[in-house]
Amino acid sequence: MESRMKAAVLYGSEDLRLECIDIPKARAGEIVVQIGAALTCGTDLKVYRRGYHAMMLTPPIPFGHELAGTVTEIGDGVTRFKLGDRVVALNSAPCDACYFCRRGQQNLCDDLLFNNGAYAEYIRIPARIVEKNTLHIPDGIPFEHAALTEPLACVVRGLEETEARPGDTMVVIGAGPIGLMFMHVAELAGQNVIAVVKRDDQVATARLFGARQVVQTTATQNVVAATRALTPEGRGADSVIEAVATPATWEWAVDMVRKGGVVNFFGGPPSGTQVQLDTNRLHYGDITLKASFHHTPATCRTAFDLITSRRFRSEEAITGRVSLDRVRDLFAGMMRRSGGSREIKTAVFPEGAPR
Repeated sequence: MESRMKAAVLYGSEDLRLECIDIPKARAGEIVVQIGAALTCGTDLKVYRRGYHAMMLTPPIPFGHELAGTVTEIGDGVTRFKLGDRVVALNSAPCDACYFCRRGQQNLCDDLLFNNGAYAEYIRIPARIVEKNTLHIPDGIPFEHAALTEPLACVVRGLEETEARPGDTMVVIGAGPIGLMFMHVAELAGQNVIAVVKRDDQVATARLFGARQVVQTTATQNVVAATRALTPEGRGADSVIEAVATPATWEWAVDMVRKGGVVNFFGGPPSGTQVQLDTNRLHYGDITLKASFHHTPATCRTAFDLITSRRFRSEEAITGRVSLDRVRDLFAGMMRRSGGSREIKTAVFPEGAPR
């Protein structure tokens, strides 16, 4: 096997370079995966814009974290995988020993191990991720579909934390990739979804992903009133998912939920952002406010099952396909994107995008 590979390396803000670097070698407990497909992600776009991520990476570093591929090397002690296995390797794994892990909050692990480098020909998977968060892909499931496991696992955990019940009314604010995934997973769980979107093209896409009703913010004078009017008896939604990450949408979310309902602030605004909330309504309305971050090994497996059982409509989430050689242009274009077309996830193929 050749010793060098192409990889996208992040050096700083909007400084992504396609380079030739050494193919990684598997150490004890590790595997090396030849990447079949990697996916774009809103988090990667934010990191590309900022040039770093305080928790996940410090440049210069190989970039990208949603991937699936084929095992090409096995380190000493690995028994669950063999050469040629098709796998999806998640981007992190908890220690299962710290305070948070012992309380079942593995997403908050004090020693959460992250892995990056999906926009490349090969990637090394650390031993802890091999042990806890690498899964065999069944035959017939495309790599790009399996790579959806990581973002979908975050959505599954968010939905579980919201404690929504079948038959409930859920409002999802935002029709980006995460918002659309929330709509679809909520629909699969038996909830009645109302989507709050901005652009014309997002109206049809929200319906495609399971929204029964849609409120378009640019065509509505009072977004909160229009949304509440669609809920049973106008009392507000049983739960609201905020997936935009602006102060305005955080405040909308609280005003759209019913008494006794739950708001999940899934979208995280920049550090230091402040919002204004009606404390009287929160208190006397007995409203629960939550936020969701990341995933756990359990939600990864639930998400993977949704994909491999084909209940989740993975093919609708992949709206673009490019070769690895185009990844720099891809991210530069995502920075300039102004809407108007249905762009959800782009799959990056090291061996060239399929026709």
